[in-house]
Amino acid sequence: MSEQIHIDGIEVSVRRNARARRMTLRVPRAGGSVVLTLPMRASLSSGREFVQSKADWLRRTVAAMPGPQLVVDGVQFPVAGQTVLLRALPLRQVRLQDGILAVPAGRPVGPTVQAWLKHRAHVALREAVDRHAEALGRKPRAMCLRDTRSRWGSCTSDGRLMFSWRLAMAPPLVLDYVAAHEVAHLAHMDHSPRFWAEVARLMPGHDPHRAWLRRHGSELQAWQFKD
Repeated sequence: MSEQIHIDGIEVSVRRNARARRMTLRVPRAGGSVVLTLPMRASLSSGREFVQSKADWLRRTVAAMPGPQLVVDGVQFPVAGQTVLLRALPLRQVRLQDGILAVPAGRPVGPTVQAWLKHRAHVALREAVDRHAEALGRKPRAMCLRDTRSRWGSCTSDGRLMFSWRLAMAPPLVLDYVAAHEVAHLAHMDHSPRFWAEVARLMPGHDPHRAWLRRHGSELQAWQFKD
């Protein structure tokens, strides 16, 4: 049975990680239980004390999280940083025109939009990754898209890049920043001053785009693409 802690009516799921060196508390951007990660030898009581010490922050953060948004006909929906009207219309393929994202009537709206976003994300990220990789002088081994909840991108030690396809909903410059960030990891597998200098070289003036993702990322994660 998984361990749980309850603080002021907030459910906190406890996960033990053999690689964890300290306790961490995370509020998922897509909703669900708050997660407390504990080193293997840490006691549950010490974890409870740690959560209690963060109670004020936890209440504020949970209260500020947006509720789930369902992708359905008639909803206002973000695409490339712009709000569009989602409509099911008698056509054969998805079309974005004049502020309307039209999907073929009779198809499941959520999955259809999700597949369309994945394609847009792949095209945009492939272009951005290739451009930044050429500027860096290093080539990634592979690139894939996933629906990640804890990060917008990642880079493995052998040069494999991963991105969240939800970046297709963000402004293009925000997507481009995430691409530059992960490509910079091909040279520096850390967040050292040298790494951030490389990010700045690949994308000068990236700070506002990084800040946008911190402020609005949870809004992108709140969208649900169900049948």
